[in-house]
Amino acid sequence: MTPYSILPKLLHVLLVVSLWAAASTAQAQRAPAAATGAVVTTEQVRAELLAHAPDGAETGKTVWLGLQLTHKPQWHTYWKNPGDSGLPTELTWTLPEGISAGAIAWPLPRKIPIGNLANYGYEDTVLLPVPLTITPAFKPSLLSGGIEIKLKANWLVCKQECIPEEGSFILTLPTRSSVGNAAFDKALQSLPVALTLAQPGQVAVDGKQIRLAVNGLPAAWRGKNLDLFPETPEVIATAAAWKQAWDGATWTATVPLSPQRSNSPQTMPVVLALGAQALRTALPVTGNWPTLALVSQPAQPDLPARSTAPPLTLITALLGALLGGLILNLMPCVFPVLAIKLAGFANHARDRRAHRVSGLAYSAGVVCSFLALGALALGLRGAGESLGWGFQLQEPAVVAALALLFTLIGLNLSGLFEFASVLPSSVASMQARHPVPDAFLTGVLAVAVASPCTAPFMGASLGFAIGLPAGEALAIFAAIGVGLSLPYLVASFVPAFARLLPRPGAWMDTLRKLLAFPMYATVAWLVWVLGQQSGIDGAGALLLLLVAVAWLTWALTLRGQSRWRMGLAAGLVLALLAWTVGPYLTRTEAAPVQSGNSAWEPWEPGRVEQLLAKGEPVFVDFTAAWCVTCQYNKQTTLGRQDVMADFAARKVHLLRADWTLRDPAITAALRQLGRNGVPVYVLYQGGRAPVILSEILSYTELRTALAALAP
Repeated sequence: MTPYSILPKLLHVLLVVSLWAAASTAQAQRAPAAATGAVVTTEQVRAELLAHAPDGAETGKTVWLGLQLTHKPQWHTYWKNPGDSGLPTELTWTLPEGISAGAIAWPLPRKIPIGNLANYGYEDTVLLPVPLTITPAFKPSLLSGGIEIKLKANWLVCKQECIPEEGSFILTLPTRSSVGNAAFDKALQSLPVALTLAQPGQVAVDGKQIRLAVNGLPAAWRGKNLDLFPETPEVIATAAAWKQAWDGATWTATVPLSPQRSNSPQTMPVVLALGAQALRTALPVTGNWPTLALVSQPAQPDLPARSTAPPLTLITALLGALLGGLILNLMPCVFPVLAIKLAGFANHARDRRAHRVSGLAYSAGVVCSFLALGALALGLRGAGESLGWGFQLQEPAVVAALALLFTLIGLNLSGLFEFASVLPSSVASMQARHPVPDAFLTGVLAVAVASPCTAPFMGASLGFAIGLPAGEALAIFAAIGVGLSLPYLVASFVPAFARLLPRPGAWMDTLRKLLAFPMYATVAWLVWVLGQQSGIDGAGALLLLLVAVAWLTWALTLRGQSRWRMGLAAGLVLALLAWTVGPYLTRTEAAPVQSGNSAWEPWEPGRVEQLLAKGEPVFVDFTAAWCVTCQYNKQTTLGRQDVMADFAARKVHLLRADWTLRDPAITAALRQLGRNGVPVYVLYQGGRAPVILSEILSYTELRTALAALAP
């Protein structure tokens, strides 16, 4: 039994727990709210749950609930169609049996321009009313004398930056006495009124634009310019100029389609408004929608983002994913697992069957892990989470677990302990009977440590995958796994490779101890990453825990009473440390990646548009502390003095978007660029399409892009 053969079993448990922690805490990473009650107050919004039952809350009576949002000046939340960015407010009700809540009756929004983008939303104070239906099945409690209503609300509030917030509310509505609120009277009177006509009009698709024709509008509206609010998101170019006219009693409009359009509805519900008056109608669509855009672009909707790669189709995305997986083997983050794999190859130097079985099992572990990670990311994104490639390493708990994992690997390879000495004999002999799971779980480990890296060709494929149906998206994740495992699978089945390996001997012990040092280097990197997320106290806490773990591991290698006494002491110290310093292993609100150069400015939503409006070219570095490729590019390209001189000579404004901790605004910006992970490098200039550079950034490529800037 090899000294590291049992290790993948332990690693598998740690990885599963780590990924579960990342998934289970994803929903919790929102701005904190006040304690549960009828009112929740944040720094940007005062949210209050209100009720309106003028005739009492009984069967057949008109009852309304509503969330009233009072925004601080210049802050806003979003309508059901948020426009070019943003998210609508979501309400989740918990009600007694026999009572149900309807959909939000959305008030008329306003158009909110932000740079060359536009949103639909609300400023100042808005009430979002919801109708309540009380059926005869409802049996009021004799003790409470009312209806207990619970609400979980999520909203995105934005100024230039965007902050996801949430609140939990409880309200008791009396069943027999009336409850009135003038805010509902005002809100209900301002709701768009349904335009009930047999032939209200139509929407005709015409190339890259749509033509609307609406009949039956009030005579007082004729000849006047109206506001248009389509309820279906991501169809029109929200901020683009459009034309409208009257043809007798028929209002017509020509509206450009969004270059990033993601919807092709057969019926378009729209709201038309003149001042505070609003009408709502659903228009049938005629004509054929053009092919959906594959790559979106954040700063200039009329100019698609330009990359060095060709436009993607599913076939090219699969090929890019396969090639990216192959190149991923050369990324620094995968080197520690390569060391383990190299040791495994050396151990079976003359056993061709063992080579083949190990290669197949390792490949299966890699592909299955990519599929599982892809399914988790797609599932969380479908649930509304802003996630991207490497999302699990945005959780300090996952980073700490991986540091523990690689510490144990390093100690094992250094010869501090053998699993046979610390595990029951029945468990220690398991590897001899079941060698395949070891190789499979090594593949799981490879994916866990490879996820911080994005290889060339991978970025575009991953970004493309997020917009595909689940089956096609998972095929792209599987292709990356095939690429990552392919060299080992080929080597396992090529006899010439086996003949190149030396026979097992004393040299293997030296190799084993040498391979411990990549593990320790990985731990050092993970401690640094945690320091970026949790500050210096978090990094220090992790180091203390690792020392205690090493002490406990050594204690378990002792014999007799010494083993139990020393093990008990080490275990108690570890438990005490976990209790006292464990809270430091959490994210902080301000843990940025230090740029190392004062020329870099932190990225924030809308900043690129502000600089482009001044005529300044902009270079954005989307990065993260846990992204090894990002750090490599900083050292080899972005950290060069001649590169900084080129930026300065062309007066390029430098922005750095730090994704070390989960940031929904950065995730949204990456998604608009058709990317799902870092690094991403984008060069902007007013009037031109943004240029997306390669993941492995070279000085030559960057200099060529800078030279193409207009003087």
